[in-house]
Amino acid sequence: MQHEEKVIILDFGSQVTQLIARRIREAGVYSEIHPCTSDPAVIKALNPKALVLSGGPSSVHDDGAPPLPKEYLGWGLPILGICYGMQILAHTLDGEVTRSQDREYGRAEFEAVGECPLFEGVEGKEKLTVWMSHGDHVGKLPTGFVRMGKTGSLENAAMCNPAKKIYAVQFHPEVAHTEQGERILANFLFKVAGCKPGWTMASFVDSSIKIMSDQVGEGKVVLGLSGGIDSTVAAVLLHRAIGKRLYCIFVDNGLLRMGERQEVIGFLEEHFDLNVKCVDARKEFLDKLEGVQDPEQKRKIIGYTFIEVFDREAKAIEGVEFLAQGTLYPDVIESVSFKGPSAVIKSHHNVGGLPEKMNLKLVEPLRELFKDEVRKVAYELGMPEHIIWRQPFPGPGLAIRVIGEITAERLEILRQADKIVQHELVASDWYRKVWQGFAVLLPLKTVGVMGDDRTYEHVIALRIVDSLDAMTADWSRLPTELLARMSNRIINEVKGVNRVVLDISSKPPSTIEWE
Repeated sequence: MQHEEKVIILDFGSQVTQLIARRIREAGVYSEIHPCTSDPAVIKALNPKALVLSGGPSSVHDDGAPPLPKEYLGWGLPILGICYGMQILAHTLDGEVTRSQDREYGRAEFEAVGECPLFEGVEGKEKLTVWMSHGDHVGKLPTGFVRMGKTGSLENAAMCNPAKKIYAVQFHPEVAHTEQGERILANFLFKVAGCKPGWTMASFVDSSIKIMSDQVGEGKVVLGLSGGIDSTVAAVLLHRAIGKRLYCIFVDNGLLRMGERQEVIGFLEEHFDLNVKCVDARKEFLDKLEGVQDPEQKRKIIGYTFIEVFDREAKAIEGVEFLAQGTLYPDVIESVSFKGPSAVIKSHHNVGGLPEKMNLKLVEPLRELFKDEVRKVAYELGMPEHIIWRQPFPGPGLAIRVIGEITAERLEILRQADKIVQHELVASDWYRKVWQGFAVLLPLKTVGVMGDDRTYEHVIALRIVDSLDAMTADWSRLPTELLARMSNRIINEVKGVNRVVLDISSKPPSTIEWE
């Protein structure tokens, strides 16, 4: 998609580079992340309004430390260096970067020095709490640069060359721990770079509909609809662009939550007039999963079977040329990361092989968006909150929440227990406060007493976590009264369960899902 203004972020390997992009977009300016190893000619062809140099784990003195090509400094573009970005600027010019005796990590007290547009209007800039994460520091400023700030341990915590519009800070303005970090970034965007806040989800909807209409022409598009927010928004956007030439395929694999099939299809057909075909493949999936206990084998069977079913149904539609997918921007970044693609991509987050196997051209309407932006698009499209805020659900569904062998009976026990968890989270107003909350059926039975009878029945685990992006997570501190109500209802209402336990592990070292 073409954007009148864009800020390019050169990624030097920081774990929070995505946060820089998100903060810039939140300010109303479109931003993209590109590896620091990109050809400068490619970056220049993108016609950026400004450059941001991210942090990174390297020292500029390390063998193989990522360099900053000097071409970037000759274009006259406004530049903001963050952490390693500041150090590599000094190192590339004639400044000096000194190894610190101790790595500084965490909060520090920053004092702005002199007048600088970066700190204009920042309250308390004489005593600002910022977030540091570095082992080196700039000992000598490059020629033409002046000091903009200091901390108790750093003489040069920020620097600038106003004539060249190059600014740099040793701290991380993009993280929440830095006070007024968003204002500092906004000052760079609007006061230094002269950007205009034109990136909105309303403008995205209008432009993406036109682009998809031009891309597809009179062709037909097939889309695998899961009911999640990504595929749902992609489907509604495409429907706005090409109408009934979009064919949505919803595969019921027998591993869905209670009532999910009816809820998803009914809503989309009624409110958005989508062309949806539901394929009942429950028996096909469960037959192939019979006796399988290994989690990775489960995922592969489900993935391959989905491809077979989807391929079969898509080929039955005459003249399909395009495959639509709900790819998001973090997926795109991951594939071109400076650190390289992940060695292992979660198989339950990706349906691999479809474009190659089906020989279709890809349509990816959401590939420029972060998850929070997808939800904003959903609001623009008039979707209700219960669809917009549906919690993430893994591709293999309940197969990786039924630990051990999958049977129709065990799936039904889990569905009933999970339905209670969802109901109680919604009723207590905790559903939107947590990232995910669900039940897990464990592969064991325990002794219990119901009435005067001894029981030997299943165990349900509750997994309820807080997170921002699923990269890290911690168990949610729900009120004990709510947990007790969930436990009592599950034991009393779900036949075959006599014990409920709570998972209080965080990620890392644990994962959110159990398999």
